[in-house]
Amino acid sequence: MAARPLVARRPNERLAALIQEAGCSNAGLARRVNLCGAEHGLDLRYDKTSVARWLRGQQPRGRAPAVIAEALGRKLGRTVTIDEIGMADGKNLASGVGLQFSPTVPGAIEQVCELWRSDVGRRDFLSGSSVASSALVEPSRDWLITGTDQQVARAGGARVGMTDVEAVRAMTGALTELDHRYGSGHVRPVVVHYLNSVVSGLLGGSYKESVGRELFSAVARLTELAGYMAVDTGQPGLAQRYYIQALRLAQAAGDRGYGGYVLAAGMSHLAASLGNPREIAQLARAAQEGARGHVTPRAEAMFLAAEARGHALMGDGAAFTAVAARAVSAMERAGNGDDPAWIGHFDEAYLADELAHCHRDLGDAGPARRRAEEALAGHPEGRVRRRAIGLLLLAAAQTQQREVEQACDTGTRALELLGGLRSNRGAEYLEDFQQRLKPFAAEPAVREFGERAAEPVAA
Repeated sequence: MAARPLVARRPNERLAALIQEAGCSNAGLARRVNLCGAEHGLDLRYDKTSVARWLRGQQPRGRAPAVIAEALGRKLGRTVTIDEIGMADGKNLASGVGLQFSPTVPGAIEQVCELWRSDVGRRDFLSGSSVASSALVEPSRDWLITGTDQQVARAGGARVGMTDVEAVRAMTGALTELDHRYGSGHVRPVVVHYLNSVVSGLLGGSYKESVGRELFSAVARLTELAGYMAVDTGQPGLAQRYYIQALRLAQAAGDRGYGGYVLAAGMSHLAASLGNPREIAQLARAAQEGARGHVTPRAEAMFLAAEARGHALMGDGAAFTAVAARAVSAMERAGNGDDPAWIGHFDEAYLADELAHCHRDLGDAGPARRRAEEALAGHPEGRVRRRAIGLLLLAAAQTQQREVEQACDTGTRALELLGGLRSNRGAEYLEDFQQRLKPFAAEPAVREFGERAAEPVAA
């Protein structure tokens, strides 16, 4: 395979150190790379001279660097990233970190660990705001047509047991509560460092099949949470990478239901925040189809509510009404205690919240107001960000009904909650409400609200 030189043709000291750590000869590494490549359908014919060239600073093209990292990782008994072998060219390979739905479990581990490592390193290519719709829809297709991984057990590395899995779950629960109360701006750095410093070591450890499935399930949930936090800190381009990897981890866990949740609660809502209504409905329907027979009525209600958002944003009132009715019906069938932990939070208040958004987007002020009031009545005090958003939804509906003074009072209540949050989503809802007040700028209540809002906006 042809090669290109690294910048300045510097010796690859990272690769040399790893080869020494693995106790591998140049010929031995070449043989391992060729065998690993064959498993991925690649006809690689490297030899000891090829490895010597890599050590002098040349870099193989295409998928070869990922295969080299995987081959070394197998020898070392842990995950090795492309960056660790000195072949993460930011202009080529690394820019695609996290955007692929890997066909293999080792590849999935490599992808997600590289994403966490790059995120902690604050790589510029991760923080861009652009999101390609195809980068959301294509992984959903891969998930739909791909069966559960036959084996996820690993040998080599530190032993991982159910205690480790429970620790990840407990950490996820604690971080979720902090996120609800204070916003992702306070919490996301902690999540990313935990994933990179602790969870990556667990994935690269040694575990039996049953523990491995549970581990992938727990890590999928925390990775999805990190994706949501990227949305809440104004980084949609980073969020899509986390959601794609959460979907792949759910596949490794053998959890079709949670995979559907990632599509409907994560990717679909990301598409909504970016104003892509067609993709919202597509992703929500993919969730319904791929998880059919694997989810409870509560999860069905959530998936249908996500689809309803897409129809509302497209202005299709008839389709929205039909799908929303199915969502309400599914919620009425939801029981108590039979749901997995990842959907337990989606209650009548969350459904009312979703439907309030839909009515707002359709311009139906009366139903939007009623649903927003219903949501606020049901959200507990600990859901600070959700209550702030609900208040701004209610204020928007009141403005549509030309009850401007009452809307400003409601908006002021939202400001009080937003003052304790670091949330980009909260700031976006506040900005939307202020835009809706502009036609009434001459009214005293609006001027007073603008003065009160100025300090939180500046912060």
